[in-house]
Amino acid sequence: MALLISVAPTGDGWAVSSDVLENDLTFERGGRAEAAARSLAGRWAEKGANAEVRIFLKDGALAGRILHPAYGRPEVLAG
Repeated sequence: MALLISVAPTGDGWAVSSDVLENDLTFERGGRAEAAARSLAGRWAEKGANAEVRIFLKDGALAGRILHPAYGRPEVLAG
């Protein structure tokens, strides 16, 4: 199962949330929130865990998903 990281609008900015974070990370701009989420996913992939970033629009619709397969796990990288 992949680590799920979400980027979603919140109040006056954007939040990055995940089970591995004690508190949501908040940003004024969506691009910065997305960059932080991708960085977190990349760090987990380097540790051997799959990660998925889900980005949501201001209306709550899913804008996209970014998959980060675990590095060094042949069963994930093969195919």
